[in-house]
Amino acid sequence: MRVLLWHVHGSWTTAFVQGAHDYLVPLVPGRGPDGRGRARTYPWPAGVREVPWDRLHGEEVDLVVLQRPHELELVRRWLGRRPGRDLPAVYVEHNAPAGDAPGTRHPLAGRDDIPLIHVTHFNDLFWDSGRAPTQVVEHGVVDPGHRYTGELPRAGVVVNEPIRRERVAGTDLLPRLASAAPIDVFGMKVTGLPHRLRFPFGTFENLPQEAMHAELARRRVYLHPYRWTSLGLSLIEAMLLGMPVVALAATEAVEAVPPEAGVISTRVATLTAALESFVTDPARARQCGKAARAAALARYGLGRFLADWDRVLAGAVGR
Repeated sequence: MRVLLWHVHGSWTTAFVQGAHDYLVPLVPGRGPDGRGRARTYPWPAGVREVPWDRLHGEEVDLVVLQRPHELELVRRWLGRRPGRDLPAVYVEHNAPAGDAPGTRHPLAGRDDIPLIHVTHFNDLFWDSGRAPTQVVEHGVVDPGHRYTGELPRAGVVVNEPIRRERVAGTDLLPRLASAAPIDVFGMKVTGLPHRLRFPFGTFENLPQEAMHAELARRRVYLHPYRWTSLGLSLIEAMLLGMPVVALAATEAVEAVPPEAGVISTRVATLTAALESFVTDPARARQCGKAARAAALARYGLGRFLADWDRVLAGAVGR
């Protein structure tokens, strides 16, 4: 199957394009948001081909995977076809609703010709999807391998924009949590940010994904302070690395982290105590990290993810 999709979310797309299809990604001058082309910081297989936007009209496309509302219009203009009518389509909702979350109506809520695929059950629960046919295909993550050493008695956090997103990402909590352990924040090669910053509670390092995983795995424990997100894939990646987890009991994290893999809570005092416990008990940290990896492999393995998506794509083409 020839699948058109935009390169919007690097980690999700990296998992998605591991499948057995041919994948076309638009390319615009300057590699802007509507045409980034192939990833430069993620390992993508050869079956992903970037196509200049003004040549898409001549391409044979079996299905389009939409991820943003305005892509409906881009398909109409660039391919001369209407998603859901002239061209089979599915829409992937990566994000939790913003604003009045329980009452937020999804952009596709008024139509029933494009299946709406939520990446978490939390998303499905909170979006008002109206009459759109909905399914949940939980994340799949490319396994970075068991790399945990935990040699540094510090906590690691992954937030690409820790200052702008401080309330959403919970980075405003880090000075309080740092009373239990120094905290190092990592971003994945974020444009416009320096390589390294120092904060009173620890450091921020701006690294490519491979280097970030290597450094993260040296930390004793992974901290996930997000208040509001669909499901940060950095949490699953940390679990796959073999790291124990301390996380806010918010959004889909309560489903992703079983009790044997770490500690989740809405109480900052409980999270602080958990960080201290892991930092001072390397044996317990290793044990919980092994459980975290096993849980992530079982629930977010690539095989299950790609098989689920094969069924979704086949169903959409056959509608």
